[in-house]
Amino acid sequence: MSDVKRMSKRAQKAQETRQRILQAALELFVQDGYGATNLQDIAAKAGVAVQTIYFVFGNKRSLLKELVDVTIAGDDEPVATMDRPWYTGALAAGTAQDMLRAYVAGTTSVLERVAPIGKVLEAAVASDPEVAALWPDDVDPRHVVQRRAAKVLVGKPGARAEMSVEEAADLLYGLLSPELYLLFVHERGWPRERWERWACQTLSAQLCSG
Repeated sequence: MSDVKRMSKRAQKAQETRQRILQAALELFVQDGYGATNLQDIAAKAGVAVQTIYFVFGNKRSLLKELVDVTIAGDDEPVATMDRPWYTGALAAGTAQDMLRAYVAGTTSVLERVAPIGKVLEAAVASDPEVAALWPDDVDPRHVVQRRAAKVLVGKPGARAEMSVEEAADLLYGLLSPELYLLFVHERGWPRERWERWACQTLSAQLCSG
């Protein structure tokens, strides 16, 4: 067997181990809470030694940070949200209405993944200042993403003429928030299709002309 094949198999095995640990962490954090879950629990569920988690992630806080980042992205590829195909594809739409339709669909897929861990992260940040420090509050990444979308949207045919970038960004930020998604989908039991339709219609009424 060549060195390249050995490295490929080794890298694949390492990737599979990493994914098992992240999945185990997600399930236990959601089930038991961040504070009540220790690395030994996660290791047992993932079928690895606890030393493996320390080697791969360093500590529980770093594991949570990685889990949140991967959950938002949908994978562990080093590609920022604004460079993801769903995002660039939505922004490339010809009209404001078409962009909103694609953008809401893509954002909803992100919200579906993020929702289960949202409350876990909120509780972890409230209980551990060092967790909060992992996400500096001087810049909100979600607002950066929404503002970029808003800037493109207001320049599209069919966008409301008097709409400013800042107002459009605030509407996208508020209506496409994890909190609102959880309220309607998890608490009120809306199916994804209903949520997506409502969000698109509501944003269209606010952001599009006619």
